Amino acid sequence: MNVVIVGYGMAGSRLAAELHARDGDLKVVVLGAEPHRAYNRIMLSTLLAGKVAEPDVELAEVAGQGVDVRTGVQVTAIDRDARVVHTDDGDRIPYDHLVLATGSRAIVPPLPGLDPADLPERVVPFRTLDDCRRILAAAEGARSALVLGGGLLGLEAARGLAARGLDVGVVHPVPYLMERQLDPTGAAVLASTLAGLGVTTHLAVAATGVAADADGVRLDLADGRSLAADLLVISCGVRPDTALAAAAGLDVDRGVVVDDQLRTGDPRISAIGDCAQHDGTLTGLVAPAWAQARVLAQALTGEDPAARYRPRPVVTRLKAAGIDLAAMGDPADGPGEELTFADPARGTYARLRIHEERLTAAILLGDNPSVGTVVQLFDRGAPVPADRRALLLGRALGGTASAPAESPALMPDAATVCQCNDVRKGALVACWRAGARTVDEVVATTRAATGCGGCRDAVAGIVDWLSEADSVGATR
Repeated sequence: MNVVIVGYGMAGSRLAAELHARDGDLKVVVLGAEPHRAYNRIMLSTLLAGKVAEPDVELAEVAGQGVDVRTGVQVTAIDRDARVVHTDDGDRIPYDHLVLATGSRAIVPPLPGLDPADLPERVVPFRTLDDCRRILAAAEGARSALVLGGGLLGLEAARGLAARGLDVGVVHPVPYLMERQLDPTGAAVLASTLAGLGVTTHLAVAATGVAADADGVRLDLADGRSLAADLLVISCGVRPDTALAAAAGLDVDRGVVVDDQLRTGDPRISAIGDCAQHDGTLTGLVAPAWAQARVLAQALTGEDPAARYRPRPVVTRLKAAGIDLAAMGDPADGPGEELTFADPARGTYARLRIHEERLTAAILLGDNPSVGTVVQLFDRGAPVPADRRALLLGRALGGTASAPAESPALMPDAATVCQCNDVRKGALVACWRAGARTVDEVVATTRAATGCGGCRDAVAGIVDWLSEADSVGATR
């Protein structure tokens, strides 16, 4: 069977790897519009901060018999009757099954002075590796930058530029930052933390125009102010790239509409990742995209023809140096008991919502030793401990460390360590028992910590615990 994957981003590359790993009787062609090999988009903010180099964000190349990866190739049309895709180099590639993994594109707001097709040199969206390169080039010799958009990616970009020594301002039209993940109190603590890291926030004010020339950028605001900087980064959200699907007559709402098996209305065409809309929901995150790739690979190879995609609770982590933030569930008020603690001077805020003894939402900002336990309780839907304060503050009433599952020895094998790849503690232990003896070996085998990287410390802790246990056993 010929499988053609349109898109060589994090979803498309993962699907190719999943298909190859299952060694089915498939010929896989992957078509990527970007000229690069697949890369970890989540790590771009770390690249922007100068903490890693470009080779560090590259994903493992899918290679081997039956996999043909072509980069720098744009698919221009889908002929569903002939079952072929047309490319910009004039090629016609046949398929038995087509997978759309076209991702999403950065939204450029319709402001005077901004033409999405011809942006000024000092105005750059933050979405792709090429965008990151342009930002870094513009930041050379710059002393100040503005970021339009105070969501997750905007703040990561702002922190990355501040880490390079730039004076950074964030302009956000909503009264508080990250309104999809945070509440006003938590966002205020975050804004204070950012201020201490060199990032100023301008909230509840919309941009009305942009002027840019060789000397810099001016951003005009609705309150009559104008802000000047050497560089403007646009981070106003993304929009699923559905043009190809729509032109082919597939059902498109906000994204390409798919069922539980990731199929579109055409049974020979599937969609995964940012461009796919499942059960009325867009994902926009790596963990659901990789879960979708796994389910589709199981179905296409025949490993599990009945495989179904079931969304899991989403945990959002802000990946910026000097900021520890985990948010899960809907921050809006809901049923159940609410527990909160705020210490703005220390940059700490915690809020938990518990309904019927289950954690339904949480915000943890700042250093909180119980964050791993809270994530596990939310992810598994497990009953919360009686000592609520231990979860909120990271310590029990008597002042000792909290820890329903902070120690690897107490963590159940079913506990999810890596949210992005759905890697559980039991898989890490099994990998160790199979011969892996370093963090890098465990990571390479299980894929844990290869998504956002936020769980690497937890993986290292489990490896250290296994090493110590193995050492103790050897001396007996």
